[in-house]
Amino acid sequence: MKIDQYIGKTAIVNDDPSVTVIRTHHQGRKGFEAIVEKAAENSGITPAVLLGLFDTPTPGLPEKLFAAARRQRELHFGNRVFLYGFLYISTHCRNRCRFCFYRKGNTRVLRYRKTHAQVNESARQLARSGVHLIDLTAGEDPCFFTDDSNGFVPVINMVRSIKEETNMPVMASVGTLTGSVLDKFAAAGVDWYACYQETHNRQLFDQLRVGQSFEARYRSKVAAKARGMLVEEGLLCGAGETAGDLINSFDAMHRLGADQVRAMTFVPQAGTPLEDQPSPSFWREIIAIALMRIAFPGLLIPASLDVDGLAGLRKRLDAGANVVTSLVPPGRGLVGVAQRSLDIEDGRRSVKGIARTLFTCGLQPASTDQYRNWIDERKRANSLDDHRAATAC
Repeated sequence: MKIDQYIGKTAIVNDDPSVTVIRTHHQGRKGFEAIVEKAAENSGITPAVLLGLFDTPTPGLPEKLFAAARRQRELHFGNRVFLYGFLYISTHCRNRCRFCFYRKGNTRVLRYRKTHAQVNESARQLARSGVHLIDLTAGEDPCFFTDDSNGFVPVINMVRSIKEETNMPVMASVGTLTGSVLDKFAAAGVDWYACYQETHNRQLFDQLRVGQSFEARYRSKVAAKARGMLVEEGLLCGAGETAGDLINSFDAMHRLGADQVRAMTFVPQAGTPLEDQPSPSFWREIIAIALMRIAFPGLLIPASLDVDGLAGLRKRLDAGANVVTSLVPPGRGLVGVAQRSLDIEDGRRSVKGIARTLFTCGLQPASTDQYRNWIDERKRANSLDDHRAATAC
């Protein structure tokens, strides 16, 4: 088995917000090999066998990989993990993503838009519980994405209120944004912009995100970084990608300069074109998390509660994740993404609900100051990198 067998079709890079470059097999080989070789060196697993783990988890080998990933996490973060509160503020969406329950036209969705007061109270509840960040998430709600430049004012007002009342960092995960909207988000104090490509294989992207622009989605992340925001990039596992596609995506994440990278398992959703697809193994996501930790040892890598709930948290932490995401306050009528209700109303997706799992993994929540310090240091490093690049030009 040769590495060449796993090289995916394409990966996008974009060092200049105005230029989009698609790299081919040959052009992407150096970055691809570097990532695989680094993981192989850390885990003691040959590159070909390591890549084969995505499809056939050989008994005993994944644990070697996970142990190597945990060593990298401990080296850079000790035993501290960060916790993200999750507020799905609107389940309306103009898009027809084939994998998403909230896609336009799905009549099985109970749609809602949370009010400013509801979001504020939920954010305060999360802040009191001990999370480090508030993640405001929504579909591409037509009420926001309008020709009127004030369409995003309600979200921007929510951001300002949350920061004033809780003094917490805020992430915005509300779709593909233009530069003018990102300017307003940055001015309001948004710390993070999350906009997942899901895959960097152009053909697969077109199949999953029907009618959307691959380039526009990628450029929005570049534009957010240019405005001083931190950026999260994410991949969907088990939705038709190859092992090579995943590794090529890691290379694209590196070139983007992503500050947080994630992988999540595809969950078939009722009322979507993919609802009858078999549920994929969680192994791809877990292997991807471990490889991400080795490839990006100093970045934030989430263990999401949105796929398997609390039951799946330990295996993601054991693979090297250092952020727990999708903590949702009960009693607020809020939903998740891949799993709309799993573990929410019984409080298992809360700081208190995950405490024992963290303890059994030898981990504990970081302090608020530790998270803020990480953000500040990362922003300073990004700013210095931008200055160096500008000076070099």
